[in-house]
Parts: sequence; C-alpha cells; structure tokens
Amino acid sequence: MTARSTDRPQHEGNADAAAQPHRHIRSFALRRGRVTQAQRRAFQEILPRLAIAFRPAPLDLDAAFDRHAPTVLEIGFGMGETTAAIAQARPEVNFLGVEVFAAGIGALARRADELKLANLRIVQHDAVEVVRDMIPADSLAGVHVFFPDPWPKARHHKRRLIAPAFVALLASRIAPGGYLHCATDWQHYAQQMLAVLAAEPLLANLHEAFAPSPDNPLAARPTTKFHARGERLGHGVWDLVFVRR
Repeated sequence: MTARSTDRPQHEGNADAAAQPHRHIRSFALRRGRVTQAQRRAFQEILPRLAIAFRPAPLDLDAAFDRHAPTVLEIGFGMGETTAAIAQARPEVNFLGVEVFAAGIGALARRADELKLANLRIVQHDAVEVVRDMIPADSLAGVHVFFPDPWPKARHHKRRLIAPAFVALLASRIAPGGYLHCATDWQHYAQQMLAVLAAEPLLANLHEAFAPSPDNPLAARPTTKFHARGERLGHGVWDLVFVRR
C-alpha cells in the first residue's frame, strides 16, 4: 500500500465485510478522504473493463485475463503508480491488484487506460478474503506487498498485514519457484516481516536478510514518488524477497 491509510478516502461501493464468515482483524481502516473528479470518472467509466468482482469461489485466472500467463498478485496498491509501471514493463505477466480505497482504484484505472495495459485486473475487496477465497492453491507466480500500513503503535501491531497466519496463506497460493516481495520504510516492521517470513516453512529467503536493492532481477520494484520522498526525508527502505519452496 503505497499510501498510508490515514491519507486514503473511505471505500466506496463495497460494504464492510463484518457480516462475512470467518472474520479477521482488518489491516486497514476506512476513513473519509478526497476522491478527485478524474478518479471518480475513471472509477465509474474505466474500472468496469478491469474489475473482477469478489466472489467466495476460486477464480479462473486464465478466463479473468483472457489468456494463459504467469499471474502476480499485488496487495494494497495505493495510488497504483508502482503497479502500472511494473505491468507496463512486464507485458508477458498478468497483474491482479487488490485494493479497497476508491481514490487509488480510480487512479490506477486511469493509468491503465492511458498506458493501454491489457495485463491488469483489479479486485476491490479485503485482500485477506480475496487470497483465502478466490486465489487457487499453487497458482501465483509472485506476490507484491509494498509499503503496507505499518500500524506503528504497539497496541495496533496485531493489525499488521504481514503476520504468520496470512503469510502461511499467501505461501500456499504461490506456485513452487514463485516469490513473495515485501517492502516497508518502517524499520521495526521490517524486522518483524523478516522474522515472520523466515519462520514460514514454505518460503526461503533469496538473500541473507534484506534484499540489497529494489532492482532485484526476480522481483524488480520501481522507485516511486513515495519511495523517493522517504529517501529525501532520510527514511530507510527495506525489501525482502522470499521464494516458495
């Protein structure tokens, strides 16, 4: 999630899943925020061509993209800058973006339209439920989790997305040889991510600890405005790349 949840608008068009079975702690908070006219227009006019509705049933990825190709899942794509850049650079790969916030979804839909991306689809729903209910086992070539909300207060750490149960679920959806690429600019969260990922028996670290650079040949991550701003402010950025055994 490239933008913090405190900067994001209230999710539109998707009821809170409190009534869903198997409730879990949310890793995001739905707060009111601004959706621009351009984002709203893209949400209404462009998104229908890219959207995949949430359904608690396995998704046929080939049918969803109208082709057979490796699929990478991106969780919490924020305003979609990274997602669009990677999808443009890797046209041979399908990218499935999951987000709950209307502004970011509208922004990515607009980028996809401008770049004429045919390899991108969007699900507007809670990522935990999407992974649990829609993604078949051993089906993904990769997963991207870039800059998820760090929930910095200790009492909120239970809301962090990268936690043992969810990592185990993610690992089960990645095909052997596929990868999980996480990034954060919060050092404490980075250390927690490293511990959680290293403890998952289905995953192996591609490096000794943190990945030396986002320009990883297996899972490259473009430097976004968010990343560049953090570097200007002196924030560190930590990448982790693990491979499914």
